[in-house]
Amino acid sequence: MTPTDTAAKCPVHHGFDPLGDSYVADPYPIHTAVREEVPAFYAEAIDMWVITRYDDIEAVLKDPGTFSAAVGQRPVFPMSEEAQRILKDGFRAYPVMSDCDPPRHTRIRKHNMTGFSPRRIATLEPKVWAKATELVDAIEPGRVDLVSALTYPLPAYMIFTFIGFPDEDMDMLKSWCGNRIAFSWGRPSGDEQREIATNMTHYWEYCEKFVAQRAAEPVDDFTSDLVRIHQADPDALSLADITNVAYGLSFAGHETTTSFTGNAIRQLLANPEQWAAICQDRSLIAKAIEELLRFDSSIPAWRRITTRAVDVGGVEIPAEAKVLILLGAANRDPNHFEDPETFDIHRGDARRHLAFGKGIHYCIGAPLARMEARIALDLLAQRAPEMRMVEGQDFDFPANVSFRGPRSLLVDWPE
Repeated sequence: MTPTDTAAKCPVHHGFDPLGDSYVADPYPIHTAVREEVPAFYAEAIDMWVITRYDDIEAVLKDPGTFSAAVGQRPVFPMSEEAQRILKDGFRAYPVMSDCDPPRHTRIRKHNMTGFSPRRIATLEPKVWAKATELVDAIEPGRVDLVSALTYPLPAYMIFTFIGFPDEDMDMLKSWCGNRIAFSWGRPSGDEQREIATNMTHYWEYCEKFVAQRAAEPVDDFTSDLVRIHQADPDALSLADITNVAYGLSFAGHETTTSFTGNAIRQLLANPEQWAAICQDRSLIAKAIEELLRFDSSIPAWRRITTRAVDVGGVEIPAEAKVLILLGAANRDPNHFEDPETFDIHRGDARRHLAFGKGIHYCIGAPLARMEARIALDLLAQRAPEMRMVEGQDFDFPANVSFRGPRSLLVDWPE
């Protein structure tokens, strides 16, 4: 893993590839290796500069003027001409949150924070409990895939319900979300790009119609909260802005929580003494979630682009350079966490992790994600303390630069 070129101003790594098989299977040993070598380097395989250490990554997140969020959701690799044509004909999304800079970001986030008020989140908690209970009640003793049984349907249902999408549309919407990660963060084939672009267009058109319906008749949901802001001041928030928020949030709000909850259950079952501790004392769950976010987040890396040349730990990164920040490496940086490669739900400083980012782009859905994970773990600890992970299973993770979670998680569900 040693960079082959180590010029002080321009270390180049010819082997670092976040889409490579070994990285996809387990990025953390690679994160450790590169973090110990250099604070930043250029990765040929993805044409990005990679930043590896906690202090530098924290500084990046707190400096949106130098490290723009504009590339956050752009495809890593060029789209095919056919995919570009499909999107041009019917996809009208534009940056508003995770891939947007001030002043637009400031305006949109302010109004989204109103929609993510403690009152709105509190009204969702009984619904999360009810849906999680329904899903767990449906599990029968024997071998079970917890991703398909619980960790995928629960966050998807809840974010769609939060936005206000009708229950009867859930399956259709989930099908349109399929493989979206590969489009913007992976290396999809031409056929995959065509299919995903078509689904993105269908999803966008659905969101446009849905927002128009809410504008005509607001109800008690997040989208209607935004519509009321628009109606009070159309210049503050347009219907197009609301459509963009609904479209982006409906994807981000369930894929990341699905992946994190799957990671969390996997790590706990791989450490049976810590799973037993939680089952015996469920008050430990909130603290455990912070350690799980530190140790195995669903977003181990994210992207930025520089607006000017900048020095990172003595390494000069040029202007307009695409940057990959290794959040997973930061969260295991020994300069910030004692014995960082050890998973410990009793760790006292785990909440200092960067799993939700920092600064103006700190994840707006963090309270909802924490709440859903807490409820899922609490319910599993109550209902299935004897649950065990199936030994010898091969975990399959989607190949992409930013998102990580098992596609399946087989457990033996007790009688």
